[in-house]
Order: sequence, then structure tokens, then C-alpha cells
Amino acid sequence: MADERIESLKKARRGAIVSIVAYILVSTLKVVVAHFAHSEALFADGINNVTDVFGSIAVLVGLWLAARPADKNHAFGHWKMETIASMVTSFIMFMVGLQVIFDVIKRMMNHEIQQPDMIAIAAGLASAAVMLGVYIYNYRLAKETNSQALMAAAKDNLSDVFVSVGAVVAIFFATKGWPILDALAALAVGALIIYTAYDIFREAAFNLSDGFEMEDVERYEQLVSEVEGVRAIAQIRGRSYGANIALDIKILVDPDLTVKEGHDITEVIENRLAAVDKNIFDVDVHVEPYGG
Repeated sequence: MADERIESLKKARRGAIVSIVAYILVSTLKVVVAHFAHSEALFADGINNVTDVFGSIAVLVGLWLAARPADKNHAFGHWKMETIASMVTSFIMFMVGLQVIFDVIKRMMNHEIQQPDMIAIAAGLASAAVMLGVYIYNYRLAKETNSQALMAAAKDNLSDVFVSVGAVVAIFFATKGWPILDALAALAVGALIIYTAYDIFREAAFNLSDGFEMEDVERYEQLVSEVEGVRAIAQIRGRSYGANIALDIKILVDPDLTVKEGHDITEVIENRLAAVDKNIFDVDVHVEPYGG
């Protein structure tokens, strides 16, 4: 199970590499074109993509560290490094979103907003098309490898598509005589970056703090209760290590069962859960006497 997960993480690295290459290309295009086209929205979008380069590098490093085998100081492996990478990505995005908003407000107050050139629209559309392709690739790969970090990167890819399309619409109207719309679009870009950062941070923080969805606990409880020999379930606790799930289960059985019979029940439980959910990589079942 652990070997399969490590191979999945290695495969997920491809998505991070694709994102890095794509972000370098589109950010360079947007920043250069924005400079000559005088577009605040396109420039903000380009700076967003520059930070996405660093965010994708953080994801790549996190996936690499998460794939390291367990050692004496990390008995459960390094799986949580993947989640930490997602959190680092959210921090970077949050700071960039704030910087974009502050810069645009400053330029608006100094009356430095100019009417953009039509070439900014072409750059925005080209970038949106590229990032849509990257999103589709990373989303599918994240689903296939069950990578939280890559899924976070895919969400960022999709938000970049919406940002670019929104910037294009604003730039179009700005070229028709409403340059303020270009600045407002830049503010919207900053706000969307912050919102996406919050979404990624919330999920990462939930997992790092050993949060676990009660819906999953109830589903596992139902599966365990159906195993022959289980008289009652005293407790089920779960935690996530990256995309991997560890369960701690306490069951009550007939006090007259032999040690081997009790052990056989635990093996049935472990195999049943592993068959239902491929993300479960560790199940610790404690057996106690019913009514004791």
C-alpha cells in the first residue's frame, strides 16, 4: 500500500512541473504585454502567475518530501509534507492578493490609470487557454493519484482561467473608453486570489489539525458493525496523512472468544475497510470484551 502511494506521489510531480513551465510562459507574456499595453488588470494577472511559479515549486518539493519512506523519526512516513506544501501555497497566494489590491488602489489614488491597448486582450485569452489545458491535466492527474497538493494546484489553475477571462472582459470595455474598469478588474483579481488562498488554507489546516469528516466516520462504523462477531463499536477515530487515512477502532466482542478468534475478526475488519476505501493505509483495531 505504501509503495503504491509513493509511486502515485512521484507521478503527481508531473503536474507540478507542467504548472511551473506554463506559469513561467504566461506570466512572462502578461507582464511584458501589460507594460506596453498599459493594462493594470493584465499586469496584476501576470504578477499572480509569477507567484504561482513559486507556489508550484512548493507543491513539487512537498510531493518529493512526502514520497520519502518512513524513518526512525517519522514512523508514519512523511505524508503530511504534501499538505504542508498546500498550506505554503495558500500563504504565497494570500500575500500576493493583498499586494495586488494595495498596488492598484495606490495607482488609482495617484490617477495613474491609463486606457489599455487591444493587444492586452489577445494576451489574456491566450493565457486563459493555456491554463485551462493545464487545469484539465492536473485535475485528472490529481484524481488519479489522489494528491491533495496537486488538487490544490489544479484549483489555482482554474482560478487563473477565470481571472484571465474576467481581465479580458474588463480590458475590452476599458479600451472603449472606461479605463477605470481595467483597474477594478485588477482589484477583482486580487480578491479572487485571496479567496482561493483561504479555500486551500482551510482544507490544509483541517487536515494538519487531525480534523476528520464525521460522514466518513459514520460510513466506516457501518462497515465495521456488519462484520460477524462485532457486538458493538466503542470508538472510531481517524486522521489524514496527506491523502492517506489512518483509523483507530475499538470494538467489543464476546468475552468468551479466544485470542485467535478475536484476532481473526480484526483481520476481517482491516480487509473490509481496505477494499472499500483505497486511501486507508493503516487500521489499528483494539478488541475489548462486551459487557466487561
